[in-house]
Order: sequence, then C-alpha cells, then structure tokens
Amino acid sequence: MRSAFTQTGLRFLWISVLVVLLDQWTKQLVLANIDLYQAIEITGFFNLTYVRNYGAAFSFLHDAGGWQRWFFTAIAAVVSVLILRWLKQSPREHVLLPVSFSLILGGALGNVYDRLIHGFVVDFIDVYYQQWHWPAFNLADSAICVGAVLLVWDMFRPEAQQNQEKAHD
Repeated sequence: MRSAFTQTGLRFLWISVLVVLLDQWTKQLVLANIDLYQAIEITGFFNLTYVRNYGAAFSFLHDAGGWQRWFFTAIAAVVSVLILRWLKQSPREHVLLPVSFSLILGGALGNVYDRLIHGFVVDFIDVYYQQWHWPAFNLADSAICVGAVLLVWDMFRPEAQQNQEKAHD
C-alpha cells in the first residue's frame, strides 16, 4: 500500500486535505463573524459577503425544492471515487495531472461537507466591478477552478514538455 502512495498520483492527496482544511477553516470564520448577506468591503472590487448556495455552480438549481442537495452530493461522491482511481493509476512521472485532480477532489469534498452538514454551501468571496458582481464563491470553488485549468493546460502541453517533466522527477 505504501508504494501506491509514493509511486502514483496518490502522493498528492495532501493537496486535497490542505484544500479541505483551508476551505472549512475560512467557512467557519465566515459563519462565526459575518451575518447572512452582510458585505465587508476589502477593496474596490472585492468584498467578503456571506451567502448560502443551495444549488451548484452559479446557484444552478438553487430553488429546486431540496432534492438537489442529495443529487449534487451523489455526483461529488461518484466523481471523488473516480478521481481517487485516476490518482492511483497515474504513474509517478506525472505531476501536473495528479495535482489538478487533487485540487478538484479537495474542492469537491469541501463543498460536499457543507451540503451534508448545513444543507447548503457557504460562499463568501464577492468579486465585482462597479455594479456587476461575479457570483459569490469560496476556496473550494477556487481549487476546483484552478484544478480544471491545470487539467486543460496538461491536455494541451506539447509531448516534449511532458517528457522533460518526467526526466526531472
């Protein structure tokens, strides 16, 4: 079992754990210190604003009556199992791919925890320009997005670059 952690993408699971811990820590700070819908201005384009997301990305299906909580939890659980399989099958030479999967896994688990414990996801990062606000998000969402970008980047990297990465491991 030890070799599975050192010789595969599973060696990057610490990233997932770190994402979940930081995500939940920041959400607990928000729950303890910010009232629902309260906005604390940080800069001219960034607020801390506590909102509850009962849906998925961009509050998709937020008003669906409650079934979406279990639907999105089930999807995240299935995706998490698939990611763990991919990590275990990822050879030691690969770095960017398992790092991206680990970020996505940590973000998914952070939001699943919220759905299971609270019935909603705690969002609080509010980025805006003048009166146009991006939908509020959290650190778990950020990890998922960064992981997805890295995943796409890995898909488009030239093979020579990927071989150099293998040689440096």
